[in-house]
Amino acid sequence: MKKIVLIEDDADLFTLIKYNLEKEGFTVAGAKTGSAALDLCRRERPDLLLLDIMLPDSDGLEICRKVRSHADLAHLPLIFLTARASETDRVVGLELGANDYVVKPFFIRELIARIKAQLRQPAPPQSIRVAGIELERDTCRVLRHGVEVPLTATEFRLLEYLMSRRGIVFSREQLLDAVWGLDKAVTDRTVDVYILRLRQKLEEDPSNPTLIRSVRGFGYSFAREEA
Repeated sequence: MKKIVLIEDDADLFTLIKYNLEKEGFTVAGAKTGSAALDLCRRERPDLLLLDIMLPDSDGLEICRKVRSHADLAHLPLIFLTARASETDRVVGLELGANDYVVKPFFIRELIARIKAQLRQPAPPQSIRVAGIELERDTCRVLRHGVEVPLTATEFRLLEYLMSRRGIVFSREQLLDAVWGLDKAVTDRTVDVYILRLRQKLEEDPSNPTLIRSVRGFGYSFAREEA
């Protein structure tokens, strides 16, 4: 049974959508405010997120950005529900990473059809291979030249985030937001410590890294090279 998280501040519309989705066999978890959206997705691990843009306490576009930058949620299908109908609004929403954009008012049957279409899309690959390093999402294992490398949960999330976005440079702040989320106890220095640990476990020469690269003045990036 597929699970959907619904974030919609209009109580009547929230109830209508939830009722019809459950009638179609979906499980629905949701909220009428955006402040808890990210935590709700992390806790529920849904198959799809329905997200209003104009929320009373949050900006749905900013929530989308955070979802897309979060290691555990980056591939979550996301559909915007919004009254913003202009071409510019649609383009911005899709460029931020939304999979679809539904303008209010809409027909419930069309919304359900769009949801089902997204859920039919192939899942992201369960393994990533780069330069002798293989990361298995389904088993949470990492292999180096075929030999398993023991990683902590946080090390795994950080590595998965970087490997799935090869060549992109991320600042320490971006990595903190994506991997550690709302944990305020961590600092920029925490990122450096975990990068060092990963290099010690994965690099041929940790003092001269070729996989997890430092970009002076900006942050860190994983090599583009494919295995």
